[in-house]
Amino acid sequence: MAPLTLTPGPPFVRLDKNDAMVIVADLQVGLYQVVHDFDPITYRNNILAHTAIASLFSLPIVLTTSAETGPNGPLPKEIATMYPSAPLIRRNGEVDAWDNSDFRTAVRAANKSQIILAGITTDVCTEFLALSLRAEGYTVFANTEGSGTFTQKLADDANARMKDAGVVLQGVFAIVMDLMRDWRSTPGSKEVLPWLDTYLPAYGYIARAHGAAVLNGTLAPGEEGL
Repeated sequence: MAPLTLTPGPPFVRLDKNDAMVIVADLQVGLYQVVHDFDPITYRNNILAHTAIASLFSLPIVLTTSAETGPNGPLPKEIATMYPSAPLIRRNGEVDAWDNSDFRTAVRAANKSQIILAGITTDVCTEFLALSLRAEGYTVFANTEGSGTFTQKLADDANARMKDAGVVLQGVFAIVMDLMRDWRSTPGSKEVLPWLDTYLPAYGYIARAHGAAVLNGTLAPGEEGL
């Protein structure tokens, strides 16, 4: 048989907790009302989870709002109080956050090349900024669960355009797992499992069930051979 020849695929772009930062782009209480590609309870949890990634991995974070004294409103108080000393850039005109000089200064001051981004709306606040950051040479990870918009079609179109520009599309679980990489790391199982229990209870309850089985469980008839 002829030797197998492998053709290298595209590079695997991995998150590096030592070279990453988080951006919260216009996750405002007024704009929250226009999100219809998630149910409200799920999406509220998603935006809090996106913001809390920075705390879990001690990443720098930059917050920005658009016309918050108007209908867009402020950031939810849970987000605003999570990082009281982080840069919060209040834009009063620029649609694309990168067009604001104070925002550019804050992002550049973090001195990171990888950016984890979510915003409302996906097709404007996330997409425009992601494309601008890519043009500047940043590696951008768009949190597809933290960004929301009017319809699923608009989200799909925006994600397709970002993907074509080299933006990495990932959800919260994949982002956290890639930053952690190994359950034995720090942060690792001890820190990440409680975080997941708060922000991704579907996985948190796996850990709860395992813990309950170890501490309290007995085999039911018929389980021995399963």
